[in-house]
Amino acid sequence: AGGATGGIESSPDQRSDKFMALDTRLLEILVDPLTKAPLLFDRERNELISVESALAYPVRDDIPVMIEEEARKLSPDEVDAWRKRR
Repeated sequence: AGGATGGIESSPDQRSDKFMALDTRLLEILVDPLTKAPLLFDRERNELISVESALAYPVRDDIPVMIEEEARKLSPDEVDAWRKRR
């Protein structure tokens, strides 16, 4: 029992650090499936943002869900705010 994997305890902080290291590499590879445009990562909402299609794809259990029907539609204000961050 417990959170042991391979004899090593994994704390939530270690898991977050691991994903933070992976997300940069993932962002270099992943693109919006609709527009093929690059994506931005919203750490607060755990979403991959596509400014071009105005969609936010969820990341569940550290796995990006790149399905249009699962994505949240961004408001015009959100799209403008993300454009300014690029």
